[in-house]
Amino acid sequence: MTDRLVLLGTKGGPAVRRGGPNPTSSLLTIGGRHVVVDCGLGVTRALVEAGMALRDLDLICITHLHSDHVLELGPLIHTAWTSGLATPVTVLGPPGTRAVWDGFRASLAYDIALRVEDEGRPDLADLVTVEEHSDGTWLRDGPRIEALRVHHPPVEDCFALRFDVPDWSVTFSADTAYHPALAPFAHGTDILVHEAMLTEGVERIVRLAANGTRLRQHILASHTTAQDAGRIAAQANAARLVLHHLLPADDPEVGERDWLAAVRAGGYLGPITVPEDGTTITRETP
Repeated sequence: MTDRLVLLGTKGGPAVRRGGPNPTSSLLTIGGRHVVVDCGLGVTRALVEAGMALRDLDLICITHLHSDHVLELGPLIHTAWTSGLATPVTVLGPPGTRAVWDGFRASLAYDIALRVEDEGRPDLADLVTVEEHSDGTWLRDGPRIEALRVHHPPVEDCFALRFDVPDWSVTFSADTAYHPALAPFAHGTDILVHEAMLTEGVERIVRLAANGTRLRQHILASHTTAQDAGRIAAQANAARLVLHHLLPADDPEVGERDWLAAVRAGGYLGPITVPEDGTTITRETP
């Protein structure tokens, strides 16, 4: 099993547009496990396109409960189950994650019971364990997962996640305003996956929204500019910076050059990936 990071969905926010990218989700294959980080709309199809058999679904981590990070949690697990999943799945997330899963199961109770009785499938409730966590250690080994509360108002329970195995580490910022504590949390990480926005592109986004004024206030108060993502990456001495949760993600007036220039202005001099859905980074081994 090759260790790799696949950016399954790369845009910030819940909206989808024709031909555009999907909301946030990632696949991290690390320490012999398939870890899905966040479950935005489109994650199930994206996992299949990435070559992962859904029956191999193993571990899911949810950074926070905004819909663009959790909307397809239930449908992913259910579709994996109807695709042959018969081994346990663990879901790690903030307080409230269990209610999301229980609510989904309740909404599909008729279908689930019918498939157990008619098709002989294992009871879905028995396959899935949901653990709710806050700051600190979410998993101790295979990989070790540490969580840091970040600043994403008005969401109180939003967590950056760091995954460590011997000789390799990947850190996800989650959704956050500029948060200096991320730098020591991510120090020395091989890959820092950090959300990023370009304010000029945000202005074009909000002009299209009926709630533009309120939306602008939320975005600017709750997210990190690409320049500040570069500052965090430089301070963390990250070996590679991967931008994620892009705002904007599908603006024809914004290109890779704009993202790179903004990150460099923040002082980061290492390699930068500006991803599209499906971008894959494979662990470099000696």
